[in-house]
Amino acid sequence: MKIERYAAIDIGSNAVRVLISNVISSKMKSPKFMKSSMVRVPIRLGEDSFTVGEISDKNKKRMVKAMKAFKHIMKISNVTSYMACATSALREANNAEEVVELVKRTTGIQIQIIDGKREAEIISTTNIFESINKNKTFLFIDVGGGSTEFSVLVKGERIVSKSFKVGTVRMINNMVSDKIWVEIQRWIEQNTKGYTKLSLLGSGGNINKLFKIAGIKEGRPLSFIKLNTLYSELNQLTYEERIVQWELNPDRSDVIIPATQIYLKALQWSGATEIYVPKIGLADGMIKVLYAENKKP
Repeated sequence: MKIERYAAIDIGSNAVRVLISNVISSKMKSPKFMKSSMVRVPIRLGEDSFTVGEISDKNKKRMVKAMKAFKHIMKISNVTSYMACATSALREANNAEEVVELVKRTTGIQIQIIDGKREAEIISTTNIFESINKNKTFLFIDVGGGSTEFSVLVKGERIVSKSFKVGTVRMINNMVSDKIWVEIQRWIEQNTKGYTKLSLLGSGGNINKLFKIAGIKEGRPLSFIKLNTLYSELNQLTYEERIVQWELNPDRSDVIIPATQIYLKALQWSGATEIYVPKIGLADGMIKVLYAENKKP
């Protein structure tokens, strides 16, 4: 038996996080992936990138501090290898190369800026169907701060996927036009027609939080009716009331509203009545990719 430790640094639009995972492998069995620890820092890069077009000096300094901390965490965790990926917030920043170079120079961490297609590919390497029947047909949705990835999955295979510039941070800054919503509706309706029994598969911090609030058991779906009820209750409260009454983190309390709107629209346009929520995300996929790359001869 061999135990290795890998790290995934996910630099999103609403937060940056590092996931440390143990990978246990043997000649007799398939490798087992076990989460060891996760640290999340609420640096909202998307608020810079989507509004003024570049990452501010303040957030550049916070990024460097976070990456230095992550490097220490990886060192004391005896990490074998790491991967650092940035998504739409850094991808759309005019000074993205400057930020990547600054982080590399001050911390030694090399950041890869990936597009929406690559993000969807990495997420799809995870074992989404560990507690869910893979023989169903799903519309998989990963809602981020700057973009949302949609994929149609049939019997575990990704048939088609597309990324749209619709995310929670964009929405709270009123940066999503009606035209984009029309495009998303058209894409969903065109790519899900013909599937009579379709369910949604949701990924992202917001849907995981909603799933937890609803008290749904793992492997069971959250219904459209229940999600709509939760949305109504949350939307009636102020930002501060959601923090106090629903125990939401300050950086979650505002973005959970637009995230729920995206899921409700997708349910409506696809004709689905339920959403499954596997506990996976980009960081989990990065661990799988890292392991595969390290096993190459």
